[in-house]
Amino acid sequence: MAHHKSTIKRIRTNLKANERNRHYRTMMRSAIRRVREGKNPETLQNDLSSACAILDRLAGKGIIPRNTAARRKSNLHRIVARHEA
Repeated sequence: MAHHKSTIKRIRTNLKANERNRHYRTMMRSAIRRVREGKNPETLQNDLSSACAILDRLAGKGIIPRNTAARRKSNLHRIVARHEA
């Protein structure tokens, strides 16, 4: 167990951040899954735009790296283009 007050607080804040980040990552994965498994072209565009917005938001918060967000958005755009063609 930690001995310093600052370390005890750091453990507490890390737990909160971990919980919050886990929620964001789950939200991101669900949005990506909706795009990948989408069949309807009308809803596919909406799902793509919401997934891109979530990826941008998480990259801005520092939860995922910016290049990871860019790579995932690129892959999603490729998937949607294949469905439309």
